[in-house]
Amino acid sequence: MLRLTSSRLGSLLAGRPTAALTFSIKGRAASQQSHEVSEPVDMSRPMYYDRVDMPLPDKPYKDVLSEAEQKLKQKEKGPWSQLTNEEKVALYRLKFCQSYSEMRAPSAEWKTVLGGMLFFIGFTGLVVWWQRIYVYPPSPRTLDGDWKAMQLQRMLDMRINPVEGLSAKWDYDKGQWK
Repeated sequence: MLRLTSSRLGSLLAGRPTAALTFSIKGRAASQQSHEVSEPVDMSRPMYYDRVDMPLPDKPYKDVLSEAEQKLKQKEKGPWSQLTNEEKVALYRLKFCQSYSEMRAPSAEWKTVLGGMLFFIGFTGLVVWWQRIYVYPPSPRTLDGDWKAMQLQRMLDMRINPVEGLSAKWDYDKGQWK
């Protein structure tokens, strides 16, 4: 197995231009950019999330504050009795996107799921109906009611399984089931 030592790696990289080291995805030629490249997310840094089971996220909802929001943050440091309800709500919205009751509020997603299920069940029913008409062969004559009645009468006439079977449940004297 080949090993590339750090000195060998340094000598290989020294022979190449430094532009190759600073080349980034954003520096690609337009002909090579057939798809958008998403920026990588550093999962080791705190992230904002709205979750019912963990109502306090790791970082505030808004990191970059406008000038009015910065003034409101300075006003927050004073007595809260001087703040109006709208200002208190605005301060809350700087820290959180949704309140706990908004997170727990029922959504109308069940309607979409139920509608999708009923659509696919209906579509499947149409496919089965189409197959019964155009794909499956006609049912054999042995499944007709008249044929089954004649077959049952023949089995009774031949006294098939007279001890514990079908013929044991037929009264031959009266001509009816026991």
